Amino acid sequence: MKGFLEDANYSIGLLDEGATLADVIDNCIYEHTHSGKRAFYVGDLGKLVKKNTQWQNVMAPIKPFYPVRCNSTPGVLEILGTLGVGFACSSKSEMVLVQDLGISPENMIYTNPCKQASQIKYAAKAGINIMTCDNDIELKKIARNHPNAKLLLHIATEDITADEEMNMKFGTTLKNCRHLMECAKELGVQVVGVKFHVSGSCKELQTYIHAISDARCVFDMAGEFGFKMNMLDIGGGFTGSELQLEEVNHVIRPLLDVYFPKESGVNVIAEPGRYYVSSAFTLAVNVIAKKTVEYDKLLPSGVEQTRNDDEPIFTYYINDGVYGSFANKLSEKLNTIPEVHKKYKEDEPLFASSLWGPSCDELDQIVENCLLPELSVGDWLIFDNMGSGTLGEQSTFNDYQRPLIYYMMSFSDWDEMQDAGIASDTLMKNFFFVPSCIQLSPEDRFSTAA
Repeated sequence: MKGFLEDANYSIGLLDEGATLADVIDNCIYEHTHSGKRAFYVGDLGKLVKKNTQWQNVMAPIKPFYPVRCNSTPGVLEILGTLGVGFACSSKSEMVLVQDLGISPENMIYTNPCKQASQIKYAAKAGINIMTCDNDIELKKIARNHPNAKLLLHIATEDITADEEMNMKFGTTLKNCRHLMECAKELGVQVVGVKFHVSGSCKELQTYIHAISDARCVFDMAGEFGFKMNMLDIGGGFTGSELQLEEVNHVIRPLLDVYFPKESGVNVIAEPGRYYVSSAFTLAVNVIAKKTVEYDKLLPSGVEQTRNDDEPIFTYYINDGVYGSFANKLSEKLNTIPEVHKKYKEDEPLFASSLWGPSCDELDQIVENCLLPELSVGDWLIFDNMGSGTLGEQSTFNDYQRPLIYYMMSFSDWDEMQDAGIASDTLMKNFFFVPSCIQLSPEDRFSTAA
């Protein structure tokens, strides 16, 4: 498949029922071993179809608006657009990507809390009217540059745990909402709804209850100023787990039925990003260097040494890191454990190991400590759940190439799309058949040509 991150031309391999994701990874590793050991992704776009079906079964009629920054690869955007999902854009480049799919402006919202004036003007020209706002300076900027803007007031959620500190960086208080509405009235800007966001790391689902109650207060407040509110955005924070989705729905559904019933005319939307794409992408990386290190250098300060001094400790360097596919590692914990691709015996010894990116930067640590069999330079490691926050604009630190992307989908998922009448002609042109046999001839294998 052709699949550079910046390449709008791509193909999707249709796998028959005898082929698996592991077969695809084996094929790609076989090919890369002979043509240059470049990191690559395999994206199972059928999982997006399944996730959308799951969303419709659990969360309907809440409409999903996918945050483009989460994963802006063309295969993802085109599949989601075909499924009828809306898009939440945070920049002009994201708006352009979605526009190029033929998505109507009504299915796009501009969600960056700190917007550039030039990009607000672009949104105005493109007819993208719905945007978020949480302070009067931003409001005045919008008023100057987008006379037809329709604002969602972004309210802050309660900081229940230490993990939720990020929520307080953006979002306004209920008290300040009144001031913002006064300003909007004076400036002639429409206020049409409310947005809030609950982090996926939040363990207290009561946060949703407080947020929806606060949103209802803002809706009531808007009536005093003559604003007709018709949209509630409950944000993202959906981890991808069906259980978490059902738990959130169980908490919010009764409140939505009371505060925002169907007859109120309020459209409830959400911004599930990681939910759709995290599990759909697997990353394969290659070991490019190896060192043995002293054990006490791996121990946190004050921890007693209990290990046999004769046992080696290994540090491995791989051809991708925090300046590329592991960028999220700088701000959050890595939620995937590396899997060794090569076969090894069950009783083979495991050694304390750490994984680092190619930059030789002290920040470029991917896994601080894990147990692995002894690896050699040239071996491959597999990371699953790598579809979220890793496939947008990336640095090419030290001239390391961006990973290739190989898209795939099973015939059963393809049939499901066709049966549902959501497989457009423009999307279908990207599919090609892949036989189940692993050892494909070079001309039949996934193409990695630039």
